[in-house]
Amino acid sequence: MSNINIAAQKREKSTKGAVNQLKRDGKVPGVLYSKDMEPVNITVTELSLKPVVYTTEMNLVDLKINENEPVPSILKDIQFDPLTDRIIHVDFQAITVGEVIEVQVPISLIGSAIGVKEGGKLIQTLHKFDVECLPKDIPSHLDIDVTNLHVGDSISVADLSYENITILNSEDTSVVAVTAIKEEEEDKADELLGDDEEKQPEVIGKGKSDEESEG
Repeated sequence: MSNINIAAQKREKSTKGAVNQLKRDGKVPGVLYSKDMEPVNITVTELSLKPVVYTTEMNLVDLKINENEPVPSILKDIQFDPLTDRIIHVDFQAITVGEVIEVQVPISLIGSAIGVKEGGKLIQTLHKFDVECLPKDIPSHLDIDVTNLHVGDSISVADLSYENITILNSEDTSVVAVTAIKEEEEDKADELLGDDEEKQPEVIGKGKSDEESEG
């Protein structure tokens, strides 16, 4: 896992007008949280956030506020503008060497599932693990080998273990599975056929037959 340097400036609590000005200046308001000190309001450039936001890997951040020493931290939360999809707020969590921390780590599937070659479909239902570990053991991602998955096979949290890392997700949480495409299509076809059969009497009963009309 790589460390990314981000420069930040300490700020006072921002008014709506001040926040809008930050946006125009290409800056993003944020907060640094730590259990050893009060939350610190900061601003960072939107450009400096891209390496830690637009990535499929977990990264540690050395957050340098003004002229102070860099603070080892992780990006804990991000807010996006629903219309422009631009970053509008970030939260950092300071970490302490030697103390266990909870983080989210991306899942990376490796290998080509046998079940796909058998005609199945690989479906990933979980893309990040909630994990607990020491800062030095935080991985950029966690690999899951799907090579030996046949049609009908699946992998859940209970099937996985990683050195020096505890997965916090429920053990029965499904992560990835290979499903039978044909069975899915047949089920859908049966559903559609059932609907048509139910609707058919209603269509026939809409009008009278010629004999009934004559009578």
